[in-house]
Amino acid sequence: MSSPLGFRTAAGAPQLPTPPTGFAVAAYPTYLQAQGAVEYMVKHDFSIQDVTIVGTDLQLVERVTGRLTAGKLAAAGAASGAWFGLFIGMLMSFFSAVQGPVLLLILVSVAVGAAFGAVMGYLGYSVAKGRRDFTSASQVVARRYDVLCEPRTAEQARELLSRMELGQRI
Repeated sequence: MSSPLGFRTAAGAPQLPTPPTGFAVAAYPTYLQAQGAVEYMVKHDFSIQDVTIVGTDLQLVERVTGRLTAGKLAAAGAASGAWFGLFIGMLMSFFSAVQGPVLLLILVSVAVGAAFGAVMGYLGYSVAKGRRDFTSASQVVARRYDVLCEPRTAEQARELLSRMELGQRI
């Protein structure tokens, strides 16, 4: 049986999120460290299908990346409008009966799109009235990353990861 997007699913089994299973064999403050532990396990022929990395105590972090001004928004709107104008100009040139000034048609479409985009960008800034005058990037991060392992191989995973922490060779 396959889903509307073409993915195979078990007959009648809903695709619902399920909580992770297994025992915590290690905990790390960063995802990179947890990933490094799993990579270490892979290099030492551990049954990796039994391993799960689980981030706990999730938080949304928004890092401010810059100041937002009317000029920046107008420029971004102009660039976006120019691309849309180029697309419309190309479409019109394909279906146009006029053969000579096709380049002129495309350039005018780009200019009109850029002007319209700049005006819309400026209007968007003026409507906001200084409520959000900065740009930012958001991401969800965890305070701790646990490496879980199925019970049948948990002890082996703990031993392997403890050797990694001690820097011992196997």
